[in-house]
Amino acid sequence: MNMVVATCQFPVSADIKKNQQYIMKQMRIAKEKGADVAHFPEAALSGYAGTDMPSLKGFDWELLKNCTEEILEYARDLRIWVVLGTTHPLTGNHKPHNSLYIINAAGELVDRYDKMFCAGDETEQTGDLAHYTSGNYFCTFEINGVKCGAQICHDYRYPELYRVYKKKGVQVMFHSYHAANMGADRLEAIKSAVGKENLKYNHGMTYPEITMPATMTSYAANNFIWISASNSSAKESCWPAFFVRADGVTVGKLRRNVPGVLITEVDTAGDFYDSTVAWRDRSMNGDYYSGTLVEDLRSTDRRSF
Repeated sequence: MNMVVATCQFPVSADIKKNQQYIMKQMRIAKEKGADVAHFPEAALSGYAGTDMPSLKGFDWELLKNCTEEILEYARDLRIWVVLGTTHPLTGNHKPHNSLYIINAAGELVDRYDKMFCAGDETEQTGDLAHYTSGNYFCTFEINGVKCGAQICHDYRYPELYRVYKKKGVQVMFHSYHAANMGADRLEAIKSAVGKENLKYNHGMTYPEITMPATMTSYAANNFIWISASNSSAKESCWPAFFVRADGVTVGKLRRNVPGVLITEVDTAGDFYDSTVAWRDRSMNGDYYSGTLVEDLRSTDRRSF
């Protein structure tokens, strides 16, 4: 099966209307370039609480709803799927979800992914958990017959999630990030925490720049899943949006801190290297060996040469 993906980045901010303008412009560019789906960063429309704005106090929920409806209408007009980062309100005093809206080419909201592992500690007053409620739903959907899944930023720290998605038959993952809008002081603090003496050994200067692309590469190769990694380009952005083929090879990357649309053609029937195809299912089912086990005293006796 084939699918053309537009991995989009722009400087996400607290300005919902400005975010919407970027989103709709990049949707149009994506369609003009032949994309079936436009994939946007975490909190692309709403802005990201704790980074783009201090909190959600006084947040304009009505404006967010109106802008979302206009994006759905535009998706219908363009006949393009959209994976849209946003904030999804709950009722009463419950904190909202940090979400991805899955919008089909008919302009319909067909599903929603809510960030499962919001960053923060047990107090639920730090990191994402100070602003958001975690979800617990694995979101899958099909575009052009290709089984897709969705995750958000900090979810990448939990490899079990990719394994579950693999068991569900997912072939392409839309992983939205917001590793951006970092001030000079914060950037310097992270560099120091990494250890400036260690920067020469790593492909990056911050934890996100070092660990996020590396993890996407390993997850793609280990699970044989194509991954679209979208990120905000707000300065300083830790890394630019990129796309990883199912064999772990990065096949496209945008420029850091610069808005852009990356076009990638996915061919799930392509002949790509997969070193774990023979035994991956066995491992996922809890049988941790390849080949055939034998009964042999020399095998079970672990205290002799």
